[in-house]
Amino acid sequence: MNETEIPGGERVPAAAGAAWLLEHRPLTWLDVLHLHHIDFEDLPTLERLLDACLEEGVRVVFTAHDTHPMVGGANGFNARLRMLHSADIGWVCLTEGSVKKLSELIGERVDAAVIPHGYVAAPESLVDLEREPSSSAGRYLMFGASRASRDQLSTMANWSLGTTDPRGTLHLLLRAFSPADFAEGGRAPLLLETARRDPRIRLTMRPYPTDEEVTKAGLAADALLLPYLWGSHSGQLELAFDLNLLPVCSLTGHLPEQYQQHKGMVEEPEWFDWSHGHPNLFGEKFLAALEHATARLGSGKRPLDRGFLEYRAHEHATILDDYAHVYGSGQ
Repeated sequence: MNETEIPGGERVPAAAGAAWLLEHRPLTWLDVLHLHHIDFEDLPTLERLLDACLEEGVRVVFTAHDTHPMVGGANGFNARLRMLHSADIGWVCLTEGSVKKLSELIGERVDAAVIPHGYVAAPESLVDLEREPSSSAGRYLMFGASRASRDQLSTMANWSLGTTDPRGTLHLLLRAFSPADFAEGGRAPLLLETARRDPRIRLTMRPYPTDEEVTKAGLAADALLLPYLWGSHSGQLELAFDLNLLPVCSLTGHLPEQYQQHKGMVEEPEWFDWSHGHPNLFGEKFLAALEHATARLGSGKRPLDRGFLEYRAHEHATILDDYAHVYGSGQ
């Protein structure tokens, strides 16, 4: 219902928060409230929203995308998880590993349906599309907001200094910077300065890249850089599978299980694992993986896999059925 009109004429925000929902009681205009990311909600407001849903007969479902907070500290994140666990709501996890991890964090077994992430680029949107041909070697893409959980700056510097082929390219598709990106400790100035020193690096800034813009950038690349410092699950990894991009990806969280769900149908990412070593090993591990990826990309073209996209459509139908069961069964 996000961005649609509700009775009374108001429009639901694209990213509706708990406070907005509480301001629009009674919640008779919805049947199910589906929570995704709870990091930005303060505990009392979230608790009031759950109470309101209980009073007004609204089913609540929570998809636990993260087992590590993306924003804020672990204590606040775990407190939110425990509060949700104590409420009569449905839980969904993307992997079996995340069910186990969340159960450890909460201290009790989480009774959750396991429903995979699914596609990012809808198969029907790719029917008439194909990867852009190129004679250049190693076209790399990195995109998204400048989050603390992924290191765009060191990755770009290591790519620039470690890639000797003058035909190689790196495209950064970025969300618009905010003042915080330029405040003391912000990395935006260094990122811009590094990009200016290498003509093979191209920056594209969008207010918020659309699905079409991200897909277009992916089809003009061969590999996707995923330099996570930490993380639980990755939609970008699923996009790489959709577009047959070679992911160069940190071995973190439950990302290997995301790959295992499609093993045999997609190419295995070029993993780099630095999680058990010194933090300063991140660049060393990444650069070694980049060299391996470059060698793998030299083996031929990477057309879209129509068979995998057909599988994605069937997978999506199953995902919708699974969510309908969680929404309506009281499970």
